[in-house]
Formats: sequence, C-alpha cells, structure tokens
Amino acid sequence: MAGAAGRGGCHTIRGAQIKELLQSKRNVLFDCDGVIWNGETAVTGAPEVVRLLKQQGKRVFFVTNNCTRPRENYVQKFSRLGFTDVAEEDIFSSAYCSAAYLRDVARVQGKVFVIGCYGVQKELLNAGVTMVEEDNDGPDVSIYDCPLDPDVKAVLVGYDEKFNFLKLAKACCYLRNSECLFLATDPDPWHPLRGGRVTPGSGSLTAALETASNRKATVIGKPGRFMFECIAGQFDLDPEQSLMVGDRLETDVLFGTNCGLSTMLTLTGVSTLKEAEEYKGSDSPEKKDSVPDYVVESITDFLEALEE
Repeated sequence: MAGAAGRGGCHTIRGAQIKELLQSKRNVLFDCDGVIWNGETAVTGAPEVVRLLKQQGKRVFFVTNNCTRPRENYVQKFSRLGFTDVAEEDIFSSAYCSAAYLRDVARVQGKVFVIGCYGVQKELLNAGVTMVEEDNDGPDVSIYDCPLDPDVKAVLVGYDEKFNFLKLAKACCYLRNSECLFLATDPDPWHPLRGGRVTPGSGSLTAALETASNRKATVIGKPGRFMFECIAGQFDLDPEQSLMVGDRLETDVLFGTNCGLSTMLTLTGVSTLKEAEEYKGSDSPEKKDSVPDYVVESITDFLEALEE
C-alpha cells in the first residue's frame, strides 16, 4: 500500500497505489525540467495531470532550480505548452526565492553583485533589490584597474552564459569583506541539452568562486529548505500533507526529505532507478536521504489514478 510505504523505500507504484497516495496529500510540488517538460515539449499528459489535480482540490506548486526565467516568463511557457491554469503565484524558482531571501531575510542594505542571467536580474528588480550596474568592460580592462563598488553587501551567483574571469575576480574582491553575504541560487552542476550536450549549471560557477574566495555559499534553491519555507509562508503548507515529485535525486528528492515531504522520482529526466537503488545501499547519509519513497516512469502514470 502506497500510504504505508516507509521513508526512502524506492517503491515503484502504479494505478491504485498512486491514487491512494494522492488521496492522502493535499499539496503536490513538481520540479519542471525533466518532470513537467523537456525543453519545449511537455511530458505526455502533464497538462491534464495538473488540471485534474487542481480540479480535485489539490494545491499544485512548481519548484525549479532553473533561474533563467522570471516567473512571468514561466507563466508564458506553461501556457505555450498547453497548461491552462498555472498562475505566477504557483511558481517558485531559485531566482524568485533568492530575491525574496535578500529582501525579506537578509534585508540587505546596499547593493548586490550578481553573476547571473536575465531571470535572476529581473526577479531582483521585481523585489526592489539594488544591483551593481553591469559594466561594459572593454578587452583591456582587468582586475588590476577595474572599478569596484564600495556599496556591495552581497554576491549572488546563478546561471550565467557570460561568466568570465573578470566577474569571478570582482566577486572574490567583494567577498574579502567577511560582512559581504555569499549566496547561490542553486547547486545544480550541469543541465542536459538536446543532442546529448550539457551546459555547466550554477553549481559549477559557485564552486569556482568558493575555491577562489575560500568561502562557502548559502544555497537558496533545492535541496535547501528555504524554497519550501517560501511556499509554506505564503500558503500554510503542512509537510506531512505534501508530495515532492522530481527527476534529480541530489536536488529534488533530497529537498523533499530535508523538508519532511513524501518524495517521488519520475524517470523522464536526469536520475535513474539504478542510481536510486545504489543510493539505497550506500553508507552515505546524504545519499540515503536522496532515495525516493516512490518511483514512477512518468507523471503520465498519474492519469489512471486521477481519471478513475
């Protein structure tokens, strides 16, 4: 029985077992990439799954470490891929949560130096967080003579396709001040692309700065708890009545475990059932905490349970 399964059991469930599990939950949290969609293609049945869950009174949220888009652009993507009832308030990205952390928790009094893309910058702007203006540094500008802003009180690292040596060097200089906060949107090391290629993720850039500055970043996104605290603070979520569905063991599943949620791995993204079973036999506490309670081939498997 799904409802009676233990923590980290890695149980593959279908049909009636999925139905029983969903009946015991009020809130369903989905990762996006590899769960709801792959690139610009919705996972088969995903729009219908979200519609039926909401129709049956479930609260559905989307929690993503992908910081490349602001929430309003995510709404546009959901609509473009056939999701008809996803609102901006349902979406919690690492960019949005980083902006919320800087504004509401750190209450930073000064500027933020951002290594990040448009999604990060737009969420900070929406939150009223002041950023260092981007310099159009010429090819002859170096860390020896470039200007540094004395009002910087935090460094935030996210996904940045224009990451370069000068950005890294400037961030190192700011972080020599022990009072300067060091934040990262998420720890994802890489992301899959079409054709078998990959792109380095925010975690790779953060690791470079951690090495260069000899400091550790506070990570805002999954698997840290702050993203769930953001949702719970706005919607009063009970962890015991919540299910986290994701495709990555080290972020999605570990996030669910860290926050006291039931966890489900879907096999349409990064992690595999073999990896989950290997983690189950590991002596590493973190790997054991990354083992899902449940496994499904795809969230398409929800349809049978929801349409009965």
